[in-house]
Amino acid sequence: MGRIFETRKHVMFARYARMSKAFNRVRKEIEIAVKAGGPDQKSNSKLRIAIQNAKSVNMPKDKVEAAIKRASSKDTSGYVEIIYEGYAPHGIGVIVECATDNPTRTVANVRHIFKKHEGSLGTTGSIAFMFERKGLFKAVKSAGTDLDNLELELIDSGLDDFSNDDEFIYIYAPFQEYGSMQKALEERNIEIKATELQYLPVNYKELSEEQKKEVQELIEALEEDDDVQSVYHNMQ
Repeated sequence: MGRIFETRKHVMFARYARMSKAFNRVRKEIEIAVKAGGPDQKSNSKLRIAIQNAKSVNMPKDKVEAAIKRASSKDTSGYVEIIYEGYAPHGIGVIVECATDNPTRTVANVRHIFKKHEGSLGTTGSIAFMFERKGLFKAVKSAGTDLDNLELELIDSGLDDFSNDDEFIYIYAPFQEYGSMQKALEERNIEIKATELQYLPVNYKELSEEQKKEVQELIEALEEDDDVQSVYHNMQ
């Protein structure tokens, strides 16, 4: 294992670093988790992960608590998660994950961005076949951890790829094994620093530098929209 990791390492969690709205993104994750499973971290694994992601972007504790309180209130409708699919210029497939309290507004904004940048919004399933959905866990690398043994142990929980650097262990698992992998790591008292579900391209498409610039402009415009959580594409 490791080949997949090496080709994707540079994009892992990149959006946390480049998107100025990181707090807003994580706040929505927390609120969605609370609405789905309640405010108790012990019984809501999705909330535990969301809070860990909040810590990874240095979100203050009071903001985390405020998000949990807001989502727990019966007076708030909360967010819904929606996925849009489309084509960027030059045939690049794009998947856009959104969290919104107004789907009508969101789809209008996303459609406008695609059109403005010479792309087109597609129908459900028109792009998804180009991607695989996988869970990525970024775990703390503790002193004394036998990485070879850990890798072997995690295979039974669906391990797809495994690698590490000086500080962290990076673990990929198929989407359907996401829960099993999370449980396996928690049972071994391995601290999960951050995690996310990603859409990873089955194949990448190479473009010229000028073409890449055109696609990147579309991607950046999508990422700047307040309702957009993540953008995935198959541009090399």
